Amino acid sequence: MTRKFFVGGNFKMNGSKESLSKLVKALNEASLDPNTEVVIAPPSLYLLSLQEQAQNGVQVAAQNAYFKESGAFTGEISPVQLKDAGINWVVLGHSERRSYFAENVAEAIRIIYGGSVTGASCGELGAQPDVDGFLVGGASLKPEFIDIINVKK
Repeated sequence: MTRKFFVGGNFKMNGSKESLSKLVKALNEASLDPNTEVVIAPPSLYLLSLQEQAQNGVQVAAQNAYFKESGAFTGEISPVQLKDAGINWVVLGHSERRSYFAENVAEAIRIIYGGSVTGASCGELGAQPDVDGFLVGGASLKPEFIDIINVKK
């Protein structure tokens, strides 16, 4: 079975309620490749509001999750809580988390390229064998994100 191409927008700690709503509106109105999974990862403060706004096959991911189901872990979100809220994706093992917080990476099933993906570089990167998609940083906040999503179209 062929793996579906994936493009994730990791907004990191960027954006406001207004700017991210505008971005989701643009994604909702864009002609996106139906053969590409599109997932955006906003700051946790905006997860549920953007999930309510997202259409056109765009899904929402948390930027992190803590391995415990519940407990006295201030500021953390559990996978159980994310699932309960309808958030089915989470970014785990990002280089920033490994570097700043000494977190380990679980064995990956899909290979998602997380380098500096741009509208100019996505064609060549997406053609690489065994690259199942991208985790896009700064470019996910720009109009070229739609071009990156449609790289396989």
